[in-house]
Amino acid sequence: MEKLQYENLTIRPAEIADAKQLACWWNDGAVMAHAGFPNGIGTCEKEVIRKLGSGCLVIEENGCLIGECSYRDTKNGAAEIGIKICRTDCQNRGIGKKVLSLLIACLFKDGYSKIVLDTNLKNTRAQHVYESLGFRKVRTNIDAWTDQTGRPQSSVDYELLEKDFVNYALNGFDI
Repeated sequence: MEKLQYENLTIRPAEIADAKQLACWWNDGAVMAHAGFPNGIGTCEKEVIRKLGSGCLVIEENGCLIGECSYRDTKNGAAEIGIKICRTDCQNRGIGKKVLSLLIACLFKDGYSKIVLDTNLKNTRAQHVYESLGFRKVRTNIDAWTDQTGRPQSSVDYELLEKDFVNYALNGFDI
């Protein structure tokens, strides 16, 4: 995927120069708790560099890293996505809807027929964003996994078809 831009936001492939910041975020329990890692994942910059590649993207606002997103081909015409706005001062400002709109529009343009994702059942803010974009709940997975502290966690699976997509980056957006 090439660099995507809308207003002051950019999504671009993660580079070696981003590895230090990504490692910092991935090791931060506050950032990673929703993914089941309330103690972070305990990685290093070299390990992050090894994980860079297809589907690993960073999010910039006005040229500064503020988060990350990713996508992977799940076969059968679907792409699975994920997003984290890691800087708390950038959360709750509508950035997530715009970033997801950019990413989703690009994936549909690239031929995917469905976008899938999951989130922690407790992450109601993310659920609201996903549903506002047109995602439909497919299933709720109660106590489906255990986090690092041994606490059972539940998740919600979502899917989005192109016909249901509400694009929050339409104004002036052309990919």
